[in-house]
Amino acid sequence: MFTGIISGIGRIVEAEPLGSDASYGKRLLIETPPGYLGDVQLGDSIAISGACMTATRIDADSNRFAIDISGESLDKTVGLDRPGAVNLEKALRAHDRLGGHLVTGHVDGLGIVTRFVQVGESWDLRIEAPASLARFLAYKGSITVNGVSLTVNSVKDGPAGTEFSVNLIPHTLQQTTLGGLAAGQRVNLEIDLIARYVERMLGSAALPAPG
Repeated sequence: MFTGIISGIGRIVEAEPLGSDASYGKRLLIETPPGYLGDVQLGDSIAISGACMTATRIDADSNRFAIDISGESLDKTVGLDRPGAVNLEKALRAHDRLGGHLVTGHVDGLGIVTRFVQVGESWDLRIEAPASLARFLAYKGSITVNGVSLTVNSVKDGPAGTEFSVNLIPHTLQQTTLGGLAAGQRVNLEIDLIARYVERMLGSAALPAPG
């Protein structure tokens, strides 16, 4: 479990194929900020740009760790198949503050950036989400973009999907990779966990009660 509060910006420095085609997945070597791996153990979960992965090798002295990512995960995410900057978040501990919202690290779909412009001292980021996620997006609800917990400022349904907007303050741009986004780029999206359960409960309302 995560919160969507990014704890460091890392970089994929190597993406080694694990087989002859994409279905075999890849082994990623990720470089972290100095000291980031001091409390990380083998097998710990780390969210990488919103996708929960398991640390399979740790070299704290060189500030690097490795993960194995399946072909299925590569097919359902973006930004994890090649070298480049990534958002990092360690798994939530029971005594940690919940600064963002409850995040599972399971990417629900890919969005496309439609607008990213500065408005005053902040930035207006607009993303078109797949139609399948439309019912989970609500004004002032929560959404995770590339692992970052954000608040939805507006929602506009269209024939191809739903465009939503979020406001990014300078601090968010400095502490995450979101500052490098541009119109046309794809991003990892995770819907709010509570919205997921509400949808399931409402969909089950017509079913007979157990017993």
